[in-house]
Amino acid sequence: MKARQRDGVAAAAAKASFGKSTAYLLEGAGRMAPRPPAGRGRRRPDPLIDIFDAEVVPLLKAAPGLRAVGIFEELQRRHPNLDPGVRRTLERRIRSWRALYGAEQDVIFRQVHEPGRMGLSDFTEMGDLGAESVTIAGVLLDHRFYHFRLAFSGFEHAHVILGGESFIALAQGLQNALWALGGAPREHRSDSLSAAFRNLDKDAREDLTRRYDGLCADYSMEPTRNNRGIAHENGSIESPHGHFKSAVKDALLLRGTSDFSDLATYRAFIDELVGRKNARITKRIEAERPALQPLPIGRSCDYEETVVTVTSTSAFTLKRVFYTVPSRLIGHRLRVRLYDDRLDVFIGGTRLMTLERGRADPNGKHGHVVDYHHIIHALRKKPMALLNVVYRAQLFPREAYRLTFDRLIEAMPERQACRLMVDLLSLAHDRGCEAELATALSADLVAARLPDMALLRAQFAPDPAALPGVVVRLAPLSDYEALLGATLAVAA
Repeated sequence: MKARQRDGVAAAAAKASFGKSTAYLLEGAGRMAPRPPAGRGRRRPDPLIDIFDAEVVPLLKAAPGLRAVGIFEELQRRHPNLDPGVRRTLERRIRSWRALYGAEQDVIFRQVHEPGRMGLSDFTEMGDLGAESVTIAGVLLDHRFYHFRLAFSGFEHAHVILGGESFIALAQGLQNALWALGGAPREHRSDSLSAAFRNLDKDAREDLTRRYDGLCADYSMEPTRNNRGIAHENGSIESPHGHFKSAVKDALLLRGTSDFSDLATYRAFIDELVGRKNARITKRIEAERPALQPLPIGRSCDYEETVVTVTSTSAFTLKRVFYTVPSRLIGHRLRVRLYDDRLDVFIGGTRLMTLERGRADPNGKHGHVVDYHHIIHALRKKPMALLNVVYRAQLFPREAYRLTFDRLIEAMPERQACRLMVDLLSLAHDRGCEAELATALSADLVAARLPDMALLRAQFAPDPAALPGVVVRLAPLSDYEALLGATLAVAA
């Protein structure tokens, strides 16, 4: 302290061998601590002083879930002169009141996940991609994703679903995920499958439940479900939904276009994206694989099977969708395996064909899946049937054919227009030039001219009916005997 009487704080601290900060603390130790400044009072009258306790608090007690904006709108209705600027003040006051007197809220308990124990499944909509909505050959693709994830390692698998949530989509997506992973977890968690059960009667719901339990039993998994409407119980898959869709959106932006040539290309794009995400956690996936259960010998059933009868329209109807087949099958009963994206058609044990699966309109109208190859021979006999056939829009294989028919109807009598259009479809069918003919028709549309059948037939020659005959003359057997005899003579 003697040094402080002669020197400043810093010099005295150096002579006393302690820091300058300690010196300043000692310097002020003998002084009275300053009083804290008084809190700033309200500068204007409280606009809610007569309202909050009398009206807002009773509303909060009567309806704890009421939003602050709803309460504000109700106060504006009761008090037309209430200043709109008090909304933020009201929201802060309500938040503070709820922190002191509000009801208890649900608590989320973070879980410890064991390797190989739980896999989770869910469906997610893809309609919120905005400007990056996916199109196939220019046509908007209405789809969603089946999403599978392992809780421990974070392994993911995504499968494009064209229809709604259904057991078929779940079975197909789940098995694709398990076979890509190479094993099965001990427990499979899904939501309540409420969308798959919608519009089903009691027997159908029980059958669907048995099929789901049977699917899990085939892979030795215990089926579990979270409570309906409680999304956080499935949080290990619900939260990754958002990250997955953000990754899809970013990948589409980097790609430069969200249009794909066909569905297979889009599915390959998604597979590559998911593969890159899994590659980043390869070590965790490999660490979990030994804990997974082995897969069965083969896949379980991931389709619905039904029997249909082909009617005189050369078609059958299944789930409110009209499908055409070759007319030679009229009157036959066919066995159909219904997948999410296709139909496999059998007669007896023989597989006939695979058809693209159609969807009925949401407004209740039937859908149509039409292949003009199946009915072109009948249209040649009845070309006027094309004019008012129910599925005319679906009959044309490409947009150029439909626009051409519209142009023909405007430019010539209906009978001639139908005859010419049937001739064009016949040309595409007989000579296998559907795409090339569509290009030629598009050029005619741009040039505002009608198609010329003579020129088109010459362009897409040769005509199979006009191929030259080939005569094969077989050599007589005596010639072979002569050759054989000469060979034996030389050998002798």
